[in-house]
Amino acid sequence: MQQITKSLVQQVIRPRTQESHKGNFGRVLTIGGNQNFGGAIIMSASAAVYSGAGLVTCATAPQNFISLHARLPEAMVVDYQDEKMLAELIPQMDVIVIGPGLGTDVTALAILKFVFTQVQPQQNLIIDGSAITLVAQEKLALPQAQIIFTPHQMEWQRLSGIPVAQQTPAKNQAIQQKLAATVIVKSHRTEIYLPDSTIMWQNPVGSAAMATGGMGDCLTGILAGFLAQFSVDRAQTILAAVYTHSAISDQLAQKQYVTLPTQIIAALPKYMAEMAS
Repeated sequence: MQQITKSLVQQVIRPRTQESHKGNFGRVLTIGGNQNFGGAIIMSASAAVYSGAGLVTCATAPQNFISLHARLPEAMVVDYQDEKMLAELIPQMDVIVIGPGLGTDVTALAILKFVFTQVQPQQNLIIDGSAITLVAQEKLALPQAQIIFTPHQMEWQRLSGIPVAQQTPAKNQAIQQKLAATVIVKSHRTEIYLPDSTIMWQNPVGSAAMATGGMGDCLTGILAGFLAQFSVDRAQTILAAVYTHSAISDQLAQKQYVTLPTQIIAALPKYMAEMAS
C-alpha cells in the first residue's frame, strides 16, 4: 500500500493565477442537513469555501438557513426539497456533495433519488454519511458520474457487505472495483481506493485527536473544494485533500487534546498558502 506524501500535496496546491475570478475556481453544491443535523452540512459547505472553491451553494432544510447565513455568508442557500431549483442548479456544478446530516427518512431518500436522476457523467459526486446508508439499504442504482464514497468502517460494512474485522485492503479493493468508484475508507489510517488503478493508498497522517463529530463532514468539503479548483490530476487531487485534512489536525494537535472540524476549516487557507509557496 502506497503512502500519500507532502510533496504530492505540494504538486496539487499551486499559487493562483492573478488574472482570475471566482468562476475559475469551480462550483460546489452541498446537499444535506435535516432539521436535526444542520451542523453537518454547514461544516461541509464551510470546508468547501475555506479550501478555495469559487462558488458554493448549500441545499438544506429551511430550518438551517439562518444558521448558515450567520456562520457562512459566502455561501448561497436553497431548500433541499425544491426540485425545480435543484434541477436548475445541478447541471451548473463541478462537484456535488450529498449526505452530511441528510438522515435516512422518506424525505432524505426522495432527495437522494432525485439528485441521482439529475447528476451528469462528468460531474464529481461525493456520497457521504447517511446517503451511503441509503444506497446500501435501498440497493440504489448509482448514476453515471465521477463518484467518490467517503464511508467510515461501519458505513463501508453496510455498502460492501464486508464486516469491519474482515476489511482487508484486498477485500476492500475488490468491492471498490465492482462499484467503479473512488472509495475512501476512513479509519486510524485512512485508505483510498481509486478506479482504473491497482494501487492502494494510505494516509500516513492524522491521530486520535480527530475522533470527534463532524470530522467526515469537514473532509467532504475539502474534497469538493480541491476537485472544484485543481485540475492537475483527479486522483492526486483526491489524495491531497485527504492528506490536508489530517495534516492540519496534526499541526493543531501539537498543542490540543482534540482538534475540532471547525478549527481545521479555519486553518485551511493558511495551510494551503504554505503548500503553494
